[in-house]
Amino acid sequence: MPETNRAEPTCLNGQRLHSDVATVLIVVAHPDDAEIAMGMRMHWYARNGARVHVHCLTTGAPDPSGARPRQEECLDAGSLLGIETYTFSSIPDTRFVEHRGAIHAALSDVFRDTRPDVVYTHYPDDQHLDHVTTAAEVTAVALRETANLRYFRSPYSVGFEPTFVFMGTPELLQAKQKALQCFTSQHQLDMDVFQRLAEVTYRQYLHHRVVERFPPLATCAELFHIARHVEFADAR
Repeated sequence: MPETNRAEPTCLNGQRLHSDVATVLIVVAHPDDAEIAMGMRMHWYARNGARVHVHCLTTGAPDPSGARPRQEECLDAGSLLGIETYTFSSIPDTRFVEHRGAIHAALSDVFRDTRPDVVYTHYPDDQHLDHVTTAAEVTAVALRETANLRYFRSPYSVGFEPTFVFMGTPELLQAKQKALQCFTSQHQLDMDVFQRLAEVTYRQYLHHRVVERFPPLATCAELFHIARHVEFADAR
């Protein structure tokens, strides 16, 4: 396992970068939450050498045969995005409030096993109680166990104001779209909508004069709110 806060050299669009992380942990309530909110960012991390771990607190309700298709869909999507490990807890879907103790215990184990440099999870103010509970428990553990904590914008976030805008590329958006197409059991969701949102939502927050100076391929975005960011003058 790499030491925490190690800087890894990366390259994006021909520009030499230094990633602020080596190990990324994304904690979500439900299957497909991570891919909808930050599929481009996940693939960018993986493509640039970070170790990306996703932990989902529920596998979703089983189908009539007892199978759990959403878990398999997650694994297929994760494979497309380059996720190193995709793990699950068995918290009952829609009943997170009643199982906060079990969630906290599961997260403590996940943080100990992954030793993340940065953690992503749901924005704390949300219409879905499972998302609210996940955000609260992840925050409680993350503030003790990792330097960097970020919240992603989900379709049910309330009062979200981004402090970090990740501008993707058509290639990254295509990878996200392919990952979302894995979730065939979610008939109520139009995954194409989330692709279109990536192409337009950021314009609500960025002045057109700022956007006009973007590189030509910066045409889509995912939005985040930074809860804590630690930066070192010398990481040696």
